Amino acid sequence: MLDMSRTRRNRAARPGAPRGAQAVTILMAVHRGARHLEAQLDSLAAQTHRNWHLVVSMDGPEDGASEILDRHPIRDRILRVDGPNRGSAANFLHLMRQGPAGTFWAFCDQDDVWLPHKLAAALERLETVPWNRVAMYHSRSLVTDDALGSPRLSAARPRQASFSNALVQNIAGGNTIVLTPAATRLVHAAVQETGEVVVHDWWLYQLITGAGGLVLHDDAPGLLYRQHGGNLIGANTGLRARARRLRLVLDGTYRRWMEVNLAALQASARHFTPENRHRLRRLALARRQPLAARLRMLREIGIHRQTQLASSVMWLSVLLGRF
Repeated sequence: MLDMSRTRRNRAARPGAPRGAQAVTILMAVHRGARHLEAQLDSLAAQTHRNWHLVVSMDGPEDGASEILDRHPIRDRILRVDGPNRGSAANFLHLMRQGPAGTFWAFCDQDDVWLPHKLAAALERLETVPWNRVAMYHSRSLVTDDALGSPRLSAARPRQASFSNALVQNIAGGNTIVLTPAATRLVHAAVQETGEVVVHDWWLYQLITGAGGLVLHDDAPGLLYRQHGGNLIGANTGLRARARRLRLVLDGTYRRWMEVNLAALQASARHFTPENRHRLRRLALARRQPLAARLRMLREIGIHRQTQLASSVMWLSVLLGRF
């Protein structure tokens, strides 16, 4: 675990602390991030919640990002570690393995711009949760072009978060996620058991709901999310995104994702509620059954996506044996 003693404002999160006093660890994965990194750091410096420090995992070849971190006014709040050089998901898992469990964690992309109230809004919601409750906050974003122009709200979430949804869909953008201290203790334990994941935010959504944790969705946006060619996944909106999801089903990518996710969840199933351990076992078994039994078992589990169209694509993958 990382030693945060040399960073400023690293008071431990604690029950009953006044609003604004709670410490937040911001986890940022950087890979060739120099182009937009300074704007993101500026937005962290402008946060109305002041008690935070930043842990940056540097992945891949140097492109000037280190110099930006060294000269930025928030440099005394930054702790830098070497990344594993195995991609974005592995880089975030690396951060979670080293992060200080028992404080609030916020996840940060290298190329967004946080709105000034982002951390304060998340903490205001999470401070209503009992101290020992595993909980995750996430919000909508303002999706922009590469120059932060043409902002539009990210997709709404019409259905409640649940493990049955998390098994087949990610609804939580990692760049918006904030975890309670109880959740970070769970994540820190589970990530030691986990190998590969598809993306870190989907795994977090699955882990938190699988353990019976609370997921709080904020309909108000907390950041500007740049859409550009370097995004790993991209915003989940528009006809192009729908066509891409269909291609992922047809070319077998979605099925491979399911296999990776199931392996990661089975490694940490001891943290789940009995009901969700049962759902996980039934899902793994259903994928190996003939079509009629597969359909029946999956309906019993209650898997679903947020919209009727997205659920239709999911059931198509089941029918085609691409689930």
